[in-house]
Amino acid sequence: MTPTTLLIGIVGDSGAGKTTIATAIGQRIGAHRVTAICLDDYHRYDRAERMRRDITALAPDANRLDLMADHLHALRRGESVTKPVYRHTDGTFGADEHVTPRGVVIARGLLSFHTERLRMAFDILVYLDPAEALRVRWKTARDSAKRGYTPDQVMAHLERRRADSEQFVQPQRAHADIVIAYGPPETAGAAAPLSLRVEERPRAATAGGTAARAELVGAVLAAAERARWPLASTDLPRPFETATPAVVRRDPP
Repeated sequence: MTPTTLLIGIVGDSGAGKTTIATAIGQRIGAHRVTAICLDDYHRYDRAERMRRDITALAPDANRLDLMADHLHALRRGESVTKPVYRHTDGTFGADEHVTPRGVVIARGLLSFHTERLRMAFDILVYLDPAEALRVRWKTARDSAKRGYTPDQVMAHLERRRADSEQFVQPQRAHADIVIAYGPPETAGAAAPLSLRVEERPRAATAGGTAARAELVGAVLAAAERARWPLASTDLPRPFETATPAVVRRDPP
């Protein structure tokens, strides 16, 4: 069956920039064409229960991966789903929500490529791999401002989750069509952009041979370039309109 909706999957560790990239891709494609979902909504346990069970949100057993895959494939067929909602503000679940897909669904999460069935739901698989110092800084700033943690608590959580990240999150990089890796700015100054390296695997380069998928690849690459510039500098030019990021094409590992 030919899918009626195209799906972009974005995976990265906590604080890697998934929401930023998803937003930039959506802006590039056009908000009227995009449905964005966060796959953290498929956590199996709330924050308090994870603490009681001594399990992290990165562990596959702590997530409803089968339901996630069911819903992603349904969205791909153009069908509406009623999905759970996880609230990061307090670590509890809210009321389920009804989602009807537009032409493109952008789904971001921690374990979106963990199983073959999950990977098969996506037309483009994107993995975010920023320098660790950047990710820690971004996560600390976000969790302190929006999720009620102190910087010390964030650092403790990072250490607690390190083994699960290495075992479950980072291996998904091997399945990505596009790997986006940010590093510190190469020049000094508040307006200096982050350095950027993009690995584009052969499947993304051909994009399945369709114009629609090729458009998705272009949107991802443009979003990667745009997102490396300081978002607060609204007076900066929009680089994706004139610049193309350095792309390294290589065979899958």
